[in-house]
Amino acid sequence: MTDTDLIAELWDVIVDRRLHPVEESYVNSLLSHRKGIDKPLEKVGEEATEFILAVKNGESGRIAEEAADLLFHMLVALNAADVDLSLVLDELASRRRSR
Repeated sequence: MTDTDLIAELWDVIVDRRLHPVEESYVNSLLSHRKGIDKPLEKVGEEATEFILAVKNGESGRIAEEAADLLFHMLVALNAADVDLSLVLDELASRRRSR
């Protein structure tokens, strides 16, 4: 499985959980929280802070863990905001081509 396949698979799971909720699903707990989109956004902020601190403190093992947490929560927040991952990937691609 390639890196892009892994991200696409994760995105597909997030989309599927939104369309077909599973009661015990962490993704569903974020997407259906009483705080609405604020809950996944809070998690993005929390994970971003933890990532920054891990990098600042040179904790190499934690950096990868926190980066994974941040990426995951960003994907959930994108879905909660009704923004498809393809739009983000297209934007990244357009930036790469223009430089």
